[in-house]
Amino acid sequence: MPDAPDILLRVEKLEAAYGAVQVLWDVSFVVPRGQMVAIIGSNGAGKTTTLNAVIGTMRTRHGRIVFKGDDIASLPPHRRVQHHIALVPEGRQLWPRMTVEENLLMGAFPLKTRNAGAAANLGHVYDLFPRLKERRSQNAGTLSGGEQQMCAIGRGLMSEPELLMLDEPSLGLAPKLVDEIFRFVEKIRKHGVTILLVAQNVSYALLMSESAYLMETGRITLEGPSRTMLNNPYIREAYVGSS
Repeated sequence: MPDAPDILLRVEKLEAAYGAVQVLWDVSFVVPRGQMVAIIGSNGAGKTTTLNAVIGTMRTRHGRIVFKGDDIASLPPHRRVQHHIALVPEGRQLWPRMTVEENLLMGAFPLKTRNAGAAANLGHVYDLFPRLKERRSQNAGTLSGGEQQMCAIGRGLMSEPELLMLDEPSLGLAPKLVDEIFRFVEKIRKHGVTILLVAQNVSYALLMSESAYLMETGRITLEGPSRTMLNNPYIREAYVGSS
């Protein structure tokens, strides 16, 4: 049965393992088009593994990954990017000895975008992040932490994603920079990009998103509207107080 038009991504009963060690059990969630959905939980809960499974860098044992009505679970990662899914990984994973602009252009590589198209995408990224334009000839490894995160997000946007997955975008940043990064994320969403956010910063994630899923030890244990989740006594005691 096809998904409703407002469901961009549906993950059903996903299971994955590292060798003989199973790390995801029966993970299911949906991401409505145009919304921001958060997956929250502690370090090691399986959040990053879930995003890697969606983008295809983590092989799955079982389950469906349905994007725009098509099951993409058997596609290699570059084909999923060509379907307009992008992942901004934890830790940014930039090429430190390449310039900012070279890093950004690598984001367009899977689309095989012609020069004019890549230039247009680059212009959009520079409009969103003027600081990157100022530093476009600077090696990415010499940027500040916040600027590196902007570069990583900009690289993801170069592939023209309909779904942008952000893995811990505030990790290691000072509170002022966290505010700035999340303002950019909200601006991206207002431009029509659907966002799947993974974060240990539970307060930010639940304040920014419409709906959320709590992941613990590789399983979804709680789900609901984000404001309801924020007021849940268990989440407040176990996660909000420490975030």
